[in-house]
Amino acid sequence: MVAPGSQAEQVGRLILAGFLVIALPSLPLGNYLIYPFTILTTWFHEMGHGLTAMALGFDFQRLVILSNGSGYAESLYPGDPGALKRAAVAAGGPLAPAVFGSLLILASARRKFWRPALYALAGLLILSVVIWVRSWTGLSVLPLVALALLAIAQRASNYWTRFTLQFLGVLGALSMFQQWDYLFTEQARIGGQTMLSDTGAIEASLLLPHWFWALAIIALAGLMIGASLKYALSHQR
Repeated sequence: MVAPGSQAEQVGRLILAGFLVIALPSLPLGNYLIYPFTILTTWFHEMGHGLTAMALGFDFQRLVILSNGSGYAESLYPGDPGALKRAAVAAGGPLAPAVFGSLLILASARRKFWRPALYALAGLLILSVVIWVRSWTGLSVLPLVALALLAIAQRASNYWTRFTLQFLGVLGALSMFQQWDYLFTEQARIGGQTMLSDTGAIEASLLLPHWFWALAIIALAGLMIGASLKYALSHQR
């Protein structure tokens, strides 16, 4: 029998969360069930671009999420921002799901962070809708996700609160690796327009081939997720 709160139970929940993330699209009506989470992972990605731009002193202007689950973030660069800054903004998108996922997994390790983490994520979703999101898909889906997170934080048991954090953390982590084909593509078609992929944009700024940057991003994301899982499994309070 598995003791409540034991490492075995923690591993079991993480495995269940991963199974649900992978299996949901294959279940009857699974594509509909996974759709809000697809939009959420796109939000992770595009917020990564926008927040990185803001951190570097640029103007994050708008975030667009399309109905097919793709999206883009637009930022205003005064003058020539320089190659390193352009590359950093491009890398901020594909790394963001791993960052969000790692933080949520870390929060799941300590009881005092369970509900505050869900409140924080819901608050950031609502703030982004008010300030940056400028598409019907984002404006309709993201507030519903935020309301669901608020309801779980306020009313759900400790078990379901923690499982929600773990599910969303694994969702962010796996979505990063499910972008494998995009990372190894130099160009992508988004919103009817052909544009450089994120790794293609990094290549244009820093010269090394896009596949090199894809491998670097995957390696860094893997290190973040691995470290967060190791911490969460060894620090349970």
